[in-house]
Amino acid sequence: MSIAESLSLAGPDLIADRETPLAAAWDSIRAGLRRDCGVRTFDGWLKPAELGAFDPDSGELQIAMPSQFMADWVRNHFGERLSLAWRAALPIVRSVSVVAASDAPRPSPLLILEDIPEAPPESVARHPDQPNFDSRYRFETFVVGKANEVAATAAKTLANAESVSFNPLFIHGGTGRGKTHLLHAIGQDFLARRPGARVVSMSAEKFMVEFVRALKENDTIGFKSRLRSADLLLIDDVQFIAGKDSTQEEFFHTMNEIITAGRRLVITSDRAPQDLDGIAPRILSRLSWGLVADINPADYELRLNILEAKLAVLPGVEMPRNVVEFLARRLTNSIRELEGALNRIAAYALMTGRTIDLPFVEEVLANVLRANQRRISIDEIQTQVAEHYRIRKAEMTSARRAREVARPRQVAMYLSKQLTPKSLPDIGRRFGGRDHTTVIHAVKQIERLRAADAELDADIRLLTRQLEG
Repeated sequence: MSIAESLSLAGPDLIADRETPLAAAWDSIRAGLRRDCGVRTFDGWLKPAELGAFDPDSGELQIAMPSQFMADWVRNHFGERLSLAWRAALPIVRSVSVVAASDAPRPSPLLILEDIPEAPPESVARHPDQPNFDSRYRFETFVVGKANEVAATAAKTLANAESVSFNPLFIHGGTGRGKTHLLHAIGQDFLARRPGARVVSMSAEKFMVEFVRALKENDTIGFKSRLRSADLLLIDDVQFIAGKDSTQEEFFHTMNEIITAGRRLVITSDRAPQDLDGIAPRILSRLSWGLVADINPADYELRLNILEAKLAVLPGVEMPRNVVEFLARRLTNSIRELEGALNRIAAYALMTGRTIDLPFVEEVLANVLRANQRRISIDEIQTQVAEHYRIRKAEMTSARRAREVARPRQVAMYLSKQLTPKSLPDIGRRFGGRDHTTVIHAVKQIERLRAADAELDADIRLLTRQLEG
């Protein structure tokens, strides 16, 4: 019997590592990859790969990686090489897809908080509708700062307290700030403390789709029963029901039923209730009855803490402090972007064997850094410096030479040179028509003083963070 015939008889659900021809070819391919790519790259990225399912009809073979991040990386960097190697070793394999194993351990956590109870053992019976929460998104993997402190504290209280004084909990904030992370953390902690409890988690969009399907299939009673009997209902991205009148009607009654019955409701959105256009006023009013907690953009200190926490669980990644501070200062859009940038740096460093330093990071993240570059104006700098030193902004352009105004003016000139693309003559003109040589003197003076005056150095670091953040 030929290889093709033996594979065809096995059927499309064949687990490839149980099939001798595939296993033998895979051993050969792995040996070649290890030889060609080097031990370091192979062990870091390709060694964890396992054979997945093979479909003899289409000739598609799956290569399973232990995480989505690793799957994406291997697909991007070795996808074509894997396909060519398989076609050469075993022509029956016509295409290769790199996927994340559904039951594989997740990547190391990004963020950290404080101790909470462990999840119940696998033997504990769960309701068949229980959501498949992401184990990465726990309270202990969520770094708390001023930007998200209220939301994190409220989320933990709602998940763990025997009774709460607020219901629903409405969490809002822009993309990538941790709303979904908190939803998953709430669900997992709630179940850890109440094994067997009924938790329903879905996006508002899925709520709408399932409700419409229930209408078409004359099963609205089943839909209502499933949601309204939940001990905890989690709804993500409620803004997606804007303008959907029938869906909003059902959503309103579901909210009322849950809250009236003393069960718990958590809703997230990308904006505050008062800013949700196209949502019925009575829904907005009901949302506002509970606790509304916002997640603001992460400030510099929070971004720094996030990076440090992530690096602590990334084996083999050595990153100098100045690089960590550079990333925290420059990547301000979202936590998700910050994590992605760090993963990208780690991947490229491992692949190339290069040391992680500022030139390397600027090269790897060139596009990301350009997208994050915010145009800081000289006017902003003058305003910020004047407020910091408690002088009138007008002193930035005045002729006064008293030390209490001359030194802040020099600091503002220095920052204008560092943080804006303006030329020295342009900067001088914005400071009362001063000559470019005055700006040069100010820059050199501040550079000299920073090296000797720790307080001035701290002032400039703070001002830089405020302006760039």
